[in-house]
Amino acid sequence: MNIFKVTILLFLFICVLVAFAWSQKKVSELTLVYNYAVLSVASEPAPPANGIAATHSIYVKGNMSRSQLQSAQFSSATIYDNKTGIAVVLREVSGQKLLIRMTPENWEDKNKRYQGLQYTPTGTSKVIAGYHCQQATAKTLDGFSITVFYTTELIPDNKEYDPQFKNLEGLPLEYEITNGHVVIRYTLASINLNPVPASRFDIPKSGYREMTYDESKRLNIGG
Repeated sequence: MNIFKVTILLFLFICVLVAFAWSQKKVSELTLVYNYAVLSVASEPAPPANGIAATHSIYVKGNMSRSQLQSAQFSSATIYDNKTGIAVVLREVSGQKLLIRMTPENWEDKNKRYQGLQYTPTGTSKVIAGYHCQQATAKTLDGFSITVFYTTELIPDNKEYDPQFKNLEGLPLEYEITNGHVVIRYTLASINLNPVPASRFDIPKSGYREMTYDESKRLNIGG
């Protein structure tokens, strides 16, 4: 192969790398809202009247993240600081408000099923909210199956906002978690790249019954 051909191939290779880099956008702040539904593999039930069982919202701002599940019956929010490794869970069920504080060790224990989780591409793709997405699958240490459609066009700076996607090379826009005959489905409702208010990560100073992570485990409340 002569020098001219080598030069052309090198130029084309650089062009591909540049195009790939331009197609990715690093984001330090974002808001994701998913529609959340619990289904049965054996006989999928009819959806509720509005088609949504609950909403699952993710807020990311720098090293801070907030994951919140909200329905008419309950709400649960987890605020996590990946710089300190400290998390706080806020739960409200039937009027009872609980605040569960978690140390870095508690956080690791809570998310131990995701240790070493690796995703395998399936070759399937589709477009979600205008973003090109690839499908990948993974299985947790305790046998949960995860199927996700993710985009590489948006890459969060904070990869720690959701432990199950820490090793995913992109942003999950749709996914399912299967455990036996039960499937939890997350379908993207909206995505917003505007700055997230710092107040999203405020910890309430009153109105909640506080307990440690170990206490919540003994009461089978969990974090």
